[in-house]
Amino acid sequence: MKEKLHVTDVDVAGRRVLTRVDFNAPLNDRQEITDDTRIVAALPTIRLIIEGGGRAVLMSHLGRPKGQVVDAMRLRPVAARLAELLDCGVTTAPDCVGDTAEGLVARMKDGDILLLENLRFHAGETKNESDFARRLARLGDVYVNDAFGTAHRAHASTVGVTEHFDVRAMGFLMESELTNLSRATDSPEKPYVTILGGAKVSDKIGVIENLLPAVDAFLVGGGMAFTFLRALGGDVGDSLVEEDAIETARRTLDGARESGTSIDLPVDVVVTQDVADGAPARTVDANAIEPGWKGVDIGPRTIEAFADRLAYARTIVWNGPLGVFEIDAFAAGTNAVAAAVADATSAGAISVIGGGDSAAAIAKAGLADRMTHISTGGGASLMFLEGKPLPGVEALSDAA
Repeated sequence: MKEKLHVTDVDVAGRRVLTRVDFNAPLNDRQEITDDTRIVAALPTIRLIIEGGGRAVLMSHLGRPKGQVVDAMRLRPVAARLAELLDCGVTTAPDCVGDTAEGLVARMKDGDILLLENLRFHAGETKNESDFARRLARLGDVYVNDAFGTAHRAHASTVGVTEHFDVRAMGFLMESELTNLSRATDSPEKPYVTILGGAKVSDKIGVIENLLPAVDAFLVGGGMAFTFLRALGGDVGDSLVEEDAIETARRTLDGARESGTSIDLPVDVVVTQDVADGAPARTVDANAIEPGWKGVDIGPRTIEAFADRLAYARTIVWNGPLGVFEIDAFAAGTNAVAAAVADATSAGAISVIGGGDSAAAIAKAGLADRMTHISTGGGASLMFLEGKPLPGVEALSDAA
């Protein structure tokens, strides 16, 4: 990937800086933000713009309104939290395009902040419609993208709008994400261990194939482990299996053996007949699950084996939880491996955690502050680790 222009290389004074941020923060039923991580992550870029005399015109999506105006997905709570964090005023626009938004931008003074309304209230955002992108572009003189979590999407606010700007820079969060993820792909220190979980093998095959030449061991858990176990002839009961991915899993195991890379599968698992709080559960051999039972977590012998691998690692990448971590009874494996990663990090390893459920699992385990880097973008980090170009990054100006 070519080095991209950075916001610190841009003279923002007196200019309208149209900035794509990722304020897709979770809200509860009372419209209160329950996790402001993504808002906090954007603060350095916003501060640089307003302290440099620029006019910060911020645009973001929230949830999936599918091109419709949904009151529960308005950005008012985000604006309120942003104002608290910055200790300054934040103006909100009732829409992200149109005469009213353009009027509010025209009245901005140097150092002001305007938060546009939810981009996805317009179907043109996700469809990358040229007219919608052109209307967004009217609101800025230069463009900054600091929304890594949407960098894998070719949307109007990440790709289409860039066609109307000569200056297209990345913000501090984008830079941090690309720098830290690159540590896992560009000459990583050995031993290199990748932890893969989540539901589907098909979601992670690209990562395995791209990292196979560099990784020493893949530690596989979560639902995807049962497709691999079935490919090896194991009995997995009613556990989640991608039937159409069994042959792919078999080829992946063969390829790993040929390359000398280990794919470590669970040797024991926690099983239940009902994935719910309080449901009876027991630990069995991973390849001897009875019909009617399904795997929901890795077992103690697997935890010990995975922890032993991680103790000697110097580079660790983690994408996907190892069980149904949302239910405390089935979170022991994910929590124990998270603790092992934290200990390895304290001993000098580099640990890079994919966003989405992986980040949520680390946060739930209370170990976020002991990791080297936790990505704010699940899909974007996965695409990066697959070795695929990110449209939102490719659209930025190359550094001089």
